[in-house]
Amino acid sequence: MIIAVASGKGGTGKTTVATNLAAIAASDQVKTAYVDCDVEEPNGALFLKPKITQTLPVEVPIPRVDKEKCVLCGKCQEICQYNAILVIEKQVLVYPELCHSCGGCTLVCPSGAISEVPRELGERQIGQAEAGLDFLQGKLHIGERVTPPVIKELKRHLPPDDLIILDSPPGTSCPVVETVHGADYVLLVTVPTPFGLHDLSLAVKMLRVLQIPFGLVINQSDSEKKELMDYVQKEQLEIHLEIPHDRRIAESYSRGNLIYKDIPGLKNSFLKLLGFLKDMIE
Repeated sequence: MIIAVASGKGGTGKTTVATNLAAIAASDQVKTAYVDCDVEEPNGALFLKPKITQTLPVEVPIPRVDKEKCVLCGKCQEICQYNAILVIEKQVLVYPELCHSCGGCTLVCPSGAISEVPRELGERQIGQAEAGLDFLQGKLHIGERVTPPVIKELKRHLPPDDLIILDSPPGTSCPVVETVHGADYVLLVTVPTPFGLHDLSLAVKMLRVLQIPFGLVINQSDSEKKELMDYVQKEQLEIHLEIPHDRRIAESYSRGNLIYKDIPGLKNSFLKLLGFLKDMIE
């Protein structure tokens, strides 16, 4: 069972939900893996404190032009939608940081002047946290901008655990789509603010287009959530968990702790959510 924890915007508590749920599942004897797919800024390790045992490079193919074979026809430039390869006067310029590794330039080159060479984009790390929780995270190298290949490589090496929890990047763009693709269920984490509601509506539309089942987790839940609840009722959404607006939670989070260990009652709430997910597994 693959569960993605996502959100329409950053700062909703997505990683809080993902890490606490993964830790509780592992302590409840469910064979679980936490996978941090927020590769631009992975921070699940701050809370799970894993021991990293393996670091492997993530590489993508980029074009290399043989000047002796190149006839300067410009077909490679025409097919590239990202301006990663340009023909200027009597030379061909390649911009690796813009390349999306589609291989189109290689296919259209009439003289066979373009081949592909590997370029390191980031890395994936593998380890273990407490209670035997498998831990994986991706890291995009500083200065890089194309995240989906790192996420795809992470997901290609998922362990054969009963429960896989994918901690998604925020938003609704390509990195999020790559993360939630293939998930059995998505937990959308939101907060009862105008921005939270706006971006939640975008995430709901995205998942409905992708036809992936989902439910909600409301973080910082308080009495000022009428607008959010009106939207939930209108869209007939299911709420699986509400995390209260409580200063103690912020203090626990700021110390890098798992909040279910510090706040009475939260463990039972997460166990109830885990029970729903376990019923799906079975």
